[in-house]
Amino acid sequence: MPCIAIKPGLTPEERASYLYDTIPPGLFRVTNEADRIPWRVSPEPFGLSRVQLDNILRLGEDLLAFYRALNAIYVRSVRGTAPAFVAEYLDRGKPERVVRISRQNRFKQEIPGVIRPDLMVTGDGNFMATELDSVPGGMGFLGAMTEAYCRLGVESIGGNDGIPRGFAAMMRATTGVERPTIGIVVSDESGDYRAEMTWLADALRRLDLADAWVRTPSEIFFTEDGLFVRLEDGREERLDALYRNFEMFDLLNVPKQDLMLYAARHNRVKMTPPPKAYMEEKLSFALFHHHALAALWRNELGKERFERLLEVIPQTWVMDPRPLPPQGVIAGLNAGGVPVSDFRRLADLGKSDRDYVVKPSGFSPLAWGSRGVKIANDLTKDDWAATIDLALASYDETPYILQRFHKSKRLRQQFFDRENNVIKTFDARARLCPYYFVTGEQTVELGGILATVAPADKRLIHGMTDAVMTSSALVERAAES
Repeated sequence: MPCIAIKPGLTPEERASYLYDTIPPGLFRVTNEADRIPWRVSPEPFGLSRVQLDNILRLGEDLLAFYRALNAIYVRSVRGTAPAFVAEYLDRGKPERVVRISRQNRFKQEIPGVIRPDLMVTGDGNFMATELDSVPGGMGFLGAMTEAYCRLGVESIGGNDGIPRGFAAMMRATTGVERPTIGIVVSDESGDYRAEMTWLADALRRLDLADAWVRTPSEIFFTEDGLFVRLEDGREERLDALYRNFEMFDLLNVPKQDLMLYAARHNRVKMTPPPKAYMEEKLSFALFHHHALAALWRNELGKERFERLLEVIPQTWVMDPRPLPPQGVIAGLNAGGVPVSDFRRLADLGKSDRDYVVKPSGFSPLAWGSRGVKIANDLTKDDWAATIDLALASYDETPYILQRFHKSKRLRQQFFDRENNVIKTFDARARLCPYYFVTGEQTVELGGILATVAPADKRLIHGMTDAVMTSSALVERAAES
């Protein structure tokens, strides 16, 4: 539906004030008790050019193909028809039970139903996808922001109800049910996301797209017929689908996880994302750039898609501490122009040569948000050496990755100074998070694009009190440096 302004003719200051007063509080985990909305509000969505939007739309199907290729290569690795190190890396540090669940035949062909990359805006129409998230936060937050802008007559990319409609379309494709009954299960460990997922469930019911409820794991009921939720009036509803809003790292701490997995394994409920821990690993980007796997990736993806993704996925390496033979080098990695055979050699680099970021790969409480992330040229020489040592020492339990650091381009961003009731601008850098919903074997639906625009001196772009957080819109001329 097109946006119809219920507050037409407002000044930018009035628009921003309206957004501040009407966006539901508590949807994002940035906390500041003094502020109802603990981030900077912009009177307009973040502007994207037609070229940028077209590239993002195409990227969605490319990333869907990437997930399918990753899944196929992992399965082949387990079977012995692809290099064994693929499964070795992706399974490292995980309990045997988690690995066994990931390899169950019932889930063999399944991939996550929601795909969300983190895209750094590096140039006109160009992006770098620093990582993928298959259990993403932000959906309800973006949906609420989009609705608020719509009430001002401003349509965001994806449409005013793109997030709930995209989520419902994904669930219809997953279940084969026109109006599915969905349990969105948010664990205690993922409790920061409960408010926004409750917004999403409410929107799905309000728009008559699905019967959806947010529940903790302990509030899910099991019988031989399937999984059920109890409603406020005492009725019980059988679930067609369970949306897993918790990481596989937390699985063994989640109440009733055995019952949820049993129901999914016996096809009494559809679970998405599937319980496949290897789909939550950042080191998949290192495997994509591994020279020994290039032919496999090219065959799975096709030549054109493979080459497009090479332009979007930054060079990445698994920080494997095992020694190489004297003639061995780490492919593509140099220190002062000289190939290296040991990551510790990077400790000698000066700050200007350290265009790298180090982060835990996935199966760790440090592997979401900006936790555990270190930007090399922000560190002292001693801290940089200690970061390398920690990453290498953690390999057996939590593999780390080394990734080329690509700085987002500078731009100017508006925000509302509520204290002085004026619109100001600041030098900024942007990260875009498109939400793609998988609706077919090769198709995705773009529900919307969350923009996080942080001050230019912030090296890590994430939700913070100094950042503008907003939806994105197609404009004649996008934000420029």
